[in-house]
Amino acid sequence: MRLFVALVPPPDVLDELDRLLESYRASWPDLKWISRDMMHITLAFLGETDERTIARLLPRLERAAGRYPKIELSFAGAGAFPSGGAHARVLWTGVYGDRGVLTRLAASVNAAGRRAGAPLGEHKGFRPHLTLARSRRPTDMRPLVEELSAYAGATWTADAVHLVRSHLPGKNYPGFRYEIINTWPLS
Repeated sequence: MRLFVALVPPPDVLDELDRLLESYRASWPDLKWISRDMMHITLAFLGETDERTIARLLPRLERAAGRYPKIELSFAGAGAFPSGGAHARVLWTGVYGDRGVLTRLAASVNAAGRRAGAPLGEHKGFRPHLTLARSRRPTDMRPLVEELSAYAGATWTADAVHLVRSHLPGKNYPGFRYEIINTWPLS
């Protein structure tokens, strides 16, 4: 199973993002806009993980989540990967709040995956963000980043960590699909 660990924003925050992005979706049709049911903040990408590793992973993730308090977060501004936005492939909004707790939580979740034997791959450092859109080819997203720079979303509480399975496109479903496998509350 292809797995990752994430925080999932509540429906009212996703409603707010939908309203914000509605006009941009129409004026930037070449971008693949992320649907609200796919929006999340990735704490750790675990990769293809077998059943034995998952069995070792579950209690470790539960312990990791139990060590951290609920986190007050908000989305604000925008950016693009790679940096600069002139030849970008990903448009994102930033995550604000207690970045220290969020960064430590991500590190704990990554450590849980590593100790369980998940194939984490190359760790590039935690950069909290929520992906809004992607492009197959490099795109100059600077005007869009500039327009979204003043965005400041409502504060929300991240109260749980989710283990999510990523279903790749296939004959049974045309696009990516996410399925929450397990959830652990933050203390």
